[in-house]
Amino acid sequence: MSVTLTSPATEPAVAEAPALVVHIVDDDEAVRGSLALLLSSFGLASETHESAEAVLDRLPTLHPGCFVVDIRMPGMDGLELQAELLRRGCTLPVVVVTGHADVGLAVRAMKAGALDFIEKPYSEDDVLRAVRAALTQTLDTRHSIAIADAAQALIASLTPRERDVLARLVQGRPNKVVAHELGISPRTVEIHRANLMEKLGCRSLAEAVRIAISAGFSDH
Repeated sequence: MSVTLTSPATEPAVAEAPALVVHIVDDDEAVRGSLALLLSSFGLASETHESAEAVLDRLPTLHPGCFVVDIRMPGMDGLELQAELLRRGCTLPVVVVTGHADVGLAVRAMKAGALDFIEKPYSEDDVLRAVRAALTQTLDTRHSIAIADAAQALIASLTPRERDVLARLVQGRPNKVVAHELGISPRTVEIHRANLMEKLGCRSLAEAVRIAISAGFSDH
């Protein structure tokens, strides 16, 4: 599934996101195959993994997306895989698959950060609802990160004096107060303000403030 992220005019532009992949983790080959076929029929890309250990071996090269993980597997189970993914800094959403007797484990998984669980025997709607919610969360997270990165790059293009002026404008100070605090003339503040607005691609102070906040610059 390829998704293009679009941003409002007040946000720095972000690039098109790469295709997202649903990573199916189950020791049952038939289950892996049927889930992959189901997702493919709805236009969703997937990769299958026969064990938690296989996922971890490939973790650095896995495509972004989400995980659908069977909670009962030989060796490392779904809960242990979820914990290890977090320990390694992988924050892709996890949907756990559980049998009726394992609902308590699924609840534990959700308390530990899993997005959802689907109970066997599950319907197509159950799977698609959970997977689409997980992929949407991934897109939202990637979009936020991309916006922040773009905003930080714009802020980095400013001179130290322009950043000084922007920091005070973000705090709501008028030009005369900014001039007094920095020991420069109001006219010089206006020049720095015009320059920074041009570099940030902003038409209003509100737009500049949004970029500064996106970049984590509001408390500068």
